[in-house]
This record gives sequence, C-alpha cells and structure tokens, in this order.
Amino acid sequence: MHILLTDLLTCPRCGPEFGLILLADRLEERRVMQGSLGCSNCREMYPIEGGTVDLRLVEGAPEPAAAQDPDGAVRLAALLGLAGAGGTVLVAGLGAELAPAIAALVPGLQVVAFTAHPVPEDGAPGVSRVAGGPALPLRGGMLRGVALTGGAETPLAEAVRVLAPGTRLVLDPAPEGAAEELRGRGAEVLLEQEGVVVAKKPGPAAGAPGR
Repeated sequence: MHILLTDLLTCPRCGPEFGLILLADRLEERRVMQGSLGCSNCREMYPIEGGTVDLRLVEGAPEPAAAQDPDGAVRLAALLGLAGAGGTVLVAGLGAELAPAIAALVPGLQVVAFTAHPVPEDGAPGVSRVAGGPALPLRGGMLRGVALTGGAETPLAEAVRVLAPGTRLVLDPAPEGAAEELRGRGAEVLLEQEGVVVAKKPGPAAGAPGR
C-alpha cells in the first residue's frame, strides 16, 4: 500500500467521515508492507499484511480467476479517460488484476485494486491492494476514476460518491438499469453499449485529485 493512500481510507464500520490512523511496522520506500490502520472512533484495527490492506467487516469470497486479456488494461484506461492523468483510480472486481498494467500505462497514476478477498501485493509500482466492500472505505470526491468490473458488488451511489467532479465511472458489465440510475443521480452517460456503461460525474474536472 502506498503510504499516501492512508489519507483517503476511512473506517468501513463508522463511515466515510472517520479517517484511519496508520501504525506502520515495516516500510519499503513509500509503501507500507506490514502494520495496521486504526479508527479513533470505534477503536477497530485493520491489518496490513504483505502490503495488502484488509478492511473487510465480513469475510468475502475470492473473485474467480479471470481470463487474461492483453488489451484489457488499454481498453479500461481508455474508457476511464486516463490519458495523461494523475491522481488515484479504483478498479474493483475481476478487473483489479489489470491494475499493474494500467499503472504502467499512465506514469504518476496510483491504482487501487479493490477486491472482496485479500490478494498479496506483488510489488507492482503504482498499485495498492485493498480488500473490502461492498461499500468503498474512501473519502468522498477524491478519485480520478472508478471501474466496477465483473464480480464487483459496490453500489452505484458509492461509486459516484468517491469520484471527483468531472471524472468517470466505468461499469463492465453494467447491471440492468444502471444508466437510468446514473442519470437520476445527475451523471452524464457517455457510453451505453454491449453491456458497458461509462458515465461522468457532474461538475468541472479539478486537475488530478487524490494524489
């Protein structure tokens, strides 16, 4: 986990108003490899093992293995509009395995690979692995992009909440009625075809949030 991600993480039990305090036992450069995150409100402690943060309130099932798609990272980065972007994006579900390739495509980008079960960190630059859900344990309005891919159970309201104004949400595949729900939340639907929905959060883009 990149140490700067600590500024964005919140307590999954108490909600997005309650940040977490880092207790690092082992650091490698700017990455926390061993330690814990504590909530000053409920006093819950969340472990960091092998660089992966475990913010689960209940134990989720591991995502099934996904077929390797050599073009998947390029496609997802394009849908998110990440060309020349900085800041932090989140990829949840099966697409989280593409996080290292996405980070390699966009220098300066931080990618949070969000899964229902802890996945050991492999040392890929620009990637932080977090286990949790279905709600996103993150401050609102801070992310440069969010992709909810196969197996992600994150509610659309949560995905919109954590996005900075003017940034994109990708749903692949999109649940039924997702485009209509996003329009109802004021989002602009940019793409709706072949089971994929791309929407933009209302408001002007504000540089590179979440760095």
